[in-house]
Amino acid sequence: MIADIRVRDLTVEYVSGEYAVRPIDGFDLDAGSGELVVLLGPSGCGKTTLLSCLAGILTPTAGSITVGSSEVTELRGDELTAYRQRTVGIVFQAFNLIPSLTALENTAVPLTIAGVPGKKARPRAAELLETVGLSDRAGHLPSELSGGQQQRVAIARALAHDPPVLLADEPTAHLDYIQVEAVLRLLRELASPGRIVVVATHDDRFVPLADRTIDLMPKVATEHRVPERVSLDPGSVLFRQGDRGELIYVVDEGAIDIVRARADGTEEHLTTVGSGGYFGELAPLLGIPRSATARARTRATLTGFTVADFREKAAVDPSYASFLRTARGLVAEPTPPTHGQMTITEALENEVR
Repeated sequence: MIADIRVRDLTVEYVSGEYAVRPIDGFDLDAGSGELVVLLGPSGCGKTTLLSCLAGILTPTAGSITVGSSEVTELRGDELTAYRQRTVGIVFQAFNLIPSLTALENTAVPLTIAGVPGKKARPRAAELLETVGLSDRAGHLPSELSGGQQQRVAIARALAHDPPVLLADEPTAHLDYIQVEAVLRLLRELASPGRIVVVATHDDRFVPLADRTIDLMPKVATEHRVPERVSLDPGSVLFRQGDRGELIYVVDEGAIDIVRARADGTEEHLTTVGSGGYFGELAPLLGIPRSATARARTRATLTGFTVADFREKAAVDPSYASFLRTARGLVAEPTPPTHGQMTITEALENEVR
C-alpha cells in the first residue's frame, strides 16, 4: 500500500482545566510517497497533537485526514484498529521499550500483539534490527543500550508491519550529538518510495534533510522596525486567545481588558491594562500562542513593538524594568508526571505477558 497524506482544515480543541485550548486551527498538509516531512516548533505548538490525529489516536474537532484511500476521521472499530496496526508506525520520544525484553523481543512486540506466531515474528524482528544497524545488539536489554541504540530499536519496532506512514515524535530529544547522527540518517533513508516519514521536532538539524518543513510556530519579528500604532473603539479586539503574536503592546491612552475564554463559553477577567502599561510579551518571547484575549474597555490607542525594540525601550525606561527580569528569567517548567495512569510501556508489557 502506497499512501499519500492529505489534511484539510484540521482543528483540534480540548478542555484543559476550565479553559478551551485549540493547539491546531485550520491546518492543511499534503505529503507524498518518499517524503520526509518535518513539523517544526517549540513545545505546546501542537506537534504531538497533530501526530496523534494522523495516527488515529485522537479524533479532531473538525477537518479531514485522508491517508491513501482512507478517511481516518471516519474510521471506527476494527477498521480503525487495522489502520493503527498496518498503516502507521509510531516512534515515541521516550523510546517506551519494555525493560525486561531484549532488543529482538521489543521489536517483535507489535507482531506478538497482532497474533503473529513466534517462528515468523522473530525472523522479522531480526531483519528489522539489521535494517537499523543493531543486529549485534539483538540480545541486549534496553538498560544495556545507549540512548541512540534504544531509539533505533524503537524505530525498528515501528516498522514491524512495514507501514507506509512512519510518525516520529521528537526522536532526537534525549540524544547527544554523537547519537543523533545515526538516527537522523536512518529516518532520512526510511523516507523512500512507498513510505512517508513525518517527524515532529524542535530540532532544526532535521531541516536540511527534509523534503518539506512546516513551521507550526512561525518565527516572530525580532528585528528593529517602525512601531505599529493601533486605535481601538470600545469592545474592539486587538488579538484573540490562541492567535500567533509577534508584538508587545504599550497602552498610550485608554484601557485594555485581558480576558481568558473558559470551556463553558464564559470569560475570566484577568486584568485591565491602563495608560503606560504593557502586555502581550510572552507570546513573542516564548514563541507560543496568545494565552488570552485583549479587548478595548474604552477607546484606546496603543503602540506595538517587536521584542528587539521593546527590549531597548525597557533598558532605558524604569517603568518597564520588570520586562527585562522576565525576559532573562524565563525557564521551561518540567511537566509533572500524571499519577494513576498506565504508561505506554506498561500497557505494551501487559499485552505481551
